[in-house]
Amino acid sequence: MRLLEYQGKELFDQYAIRIPKACLAHNVDEGKEAAARLGYPVVLKSQLMVGGRGKAGAILKCKTEMEMVSKFNELMYKEIKGEIPRGILVEETVDLKNELYLSLFLNRSKRTYSLIASAEGGMEIENVENKIIIDIPINGLSLQNAEDVARKIGLTGNTLIAFTDFTMKLSNLVNEKEAELAEINPVGILYDGSLVALDAKVIIDDNAMFRHPELKKYEQIPELQAQAEQSGFSLVELDGNIAIIGNGAGLVMSTLDMVSDAGGKAGSFLDFGGRATTETIYEALKVISKIKKIDGILVNLFGGIVKTNLVALAILEAYKNKVIGVPLFARISGAESEKAKEILKGSQAKLYDTVEEAICAVVKEVSK
Repeated sequence: MRLLEYQGKELFDQYAIRIPKACLAHNVDEGKEAAARLGYPVVLKSQLMVGGRGKAGAILKCKTEMEMVSKFNELMYKEIKGEIPRGILVEETVDLKNELYLSLFLNRSKRTYSLIASAEGGMEIENVENKIIIDIPINGLSLQNAEDVARKIGLTGNTLIAFTDFTMKLSNLVNEKEAELAEINPVGILYDGSLVALDAKVIIDDNAMFRHPELKKYEQIPELQAQAEQSGFSLVELDGNIAIIGNGAGLVMSTLDMVSDAGGKAGSFLDFGGRATTETIYEALKVISKIKKIDGILVNLFGGIVKTNLVALAILEAYKNKVIGVPLFARISGAESEKAKEILKGSQAKLYDTVEEAICAVVKEVSK
């Protein structure tokens, strides 16, 4: 479950991780009241699940009420990557000396948690050369681990002490709430050396939600996910541009990891389990077609209970009716797979004997 920024910051506050004063507003009157209480200038931040808000112009600074009203109305209806804000966070401005990057995440390939830190905050971490990555020991992050990271990114004095404390608190949150990711970008360094979380990106393990009833209030099923559930399959949206379709959670998750290892980024993954019919697969492709960032579809299908020829018929029909227009790469094996391959022969779908070949092809295609 991915939290909105304000929700992540509520968790930070519970763990004594310092955050700016802020208030969530759903209309301009609430925005005006919040800004007056905080005092100008304020920052308006669209509350979206998608990333890249800053580049998309969804974080704006306001110096006056007139400016705030105009920009609030602009942001409230500004669509970013197909998503409309679920509110606007009105936040105090913070006078900074510098910025850092900090995240803890579940490293699936290594089956452990890892920590990334950098003295350069506010940037895409993939493009930052000066960063530190450590794997967290099985017995958890220690004060010494956190202090070593602080020194490696050049921190000294009060900021080193603050960073160590900040990181340990974030680690406690990750462990206790069973988070797959807790990212702060940027972490603001104040002139007294203390730190403040200027953003919050938190993802909670869905499989652990039954142990955390206190987090149920944050659950918001996106429209496409709800549509998928009504059609009998599960859908999770991600940040990349490759849609992954498979039958069975284990197969889908392993495929997602393989795509990542091959340099690709999943934009969604869809699991239709053993209930697939031509109709449900067709509906699945209709749902995927509404995710604008998808540039390629990867199908990894093993026919056991599922008859793969029914899947092939749905793919063929979807292309025929122009439901999907992006290239589709498929590895299909198992029950009725020869019939499936015959159905798709000569179509826009590209078939491969192994999933590795299909992944290589789709990653190459979407990278053009």
